[in-house]
Amino acid sequence: MNDLLKFGEPNSKLKKLTKKLKLKLKTFSLPSGWTCPGAKECHSRADRETGKIKDGKHTEFRCFQASAEAVYPSLRNMVWHNMDLIDNIIRDHKQECKWEPIADLICESLPKADIYRVHVGGDYFNYAYLVAWCEVARRFPDRIFYSYTKSVHLWALFPKCTDGTRAGIPPNLILTASRGGHWDNKIEENAFKCAEVVFSEQEAKDKGLEIDHDDSHAAFGKESFALLLHGVQPKGSRASRALSAIKKARAI
Repeated sequence: MNDLLKFGEPNSKLKKLTKKLKLKLKTFSLPSGWTCPGAKECHSRADRETGKIKDGKHTEFRCFQASAEAVYPSLRNMVWHNMDLIDNIIRDHKQECKWEPIADLICESLPKADIYRVHVGGDYFNYAYLVAWCEVARRFPDRIFYSYTKSVHLWALFPKCTDGTRAGIPPNLILTASRGGHWDNKIEENAFKCAEVVFSEQEAKDKGLEIDHDDSHAAFGKESFALLLHGVQPKGSRASRALSAIKKARAI
C-alpha cells in the first residue's frame, strides 16, 4: 500500500453534498502551498516536519487546508506521501513523457467512488500533472472528478472548442478557477467559471454571486459563485475579524 497514493474521506462540508445526492465521495490532496504555483491571496504552507505554518508575502487569508496540515501530522504525512510518489515518477522519467505513468499510478490507487474532489489541498503544479488527471477522467467516464484551481495558466493551454469546452479536458473533469491567484487575468480572458472567497454574505450579494455551501456549484454548476471565508486565520488580520463577524452572525 505504500506504493499507492492515499485518498481521504469527505469533510463536514462535502458530507452535505454526499448526503444530498446520495453519492460516495473521496478526496485527494497534495501539500498545500508547496504545490500551488498560482496561490497568492491564500498562500500558506505548513512545514513538513514541524507543521509550523508560514504565510506568503501576498497572503490576505490563510488556506484552510494548510491550517489543517499544521494541526494534524497524519494529514501532513498523507499529502507528502502522495507528493513523494509523484516526484519519484517525475525523477524516473526525466527524458520522456511524464503524464502517462502519473495517470497509471492515480488509476491504480483510485478507490471506488462516484465523485472525487481533486485537491482539497494542493493544485495542478505543472502541465503534465494536469494532463494526467485528464487521462484518469477519460479512463473512468462514469465517475465525476472536480477541483478548484489557481493554475488557470495551464487550463488555458488546452485549445478552446466552438462550444466553449476545452479540447483534451473530458466533460467529467470539472474545473473551477479560484480567484486570488497570480493568473487571475486569464479567468476573464478565457471566460472560465470561477469561485471567489468573500468576507461576508453581504459581499457575495453585492457581487451578485451565490454562496456555495456544499460544493454543488463547484461539482455541477455552470456559473461563477462565492465561497464564504472559513478556516483558521492569522490573529489580528482583516480575515480574522471577518471570520469572527461571520460566526457572530450565525449565532444570532
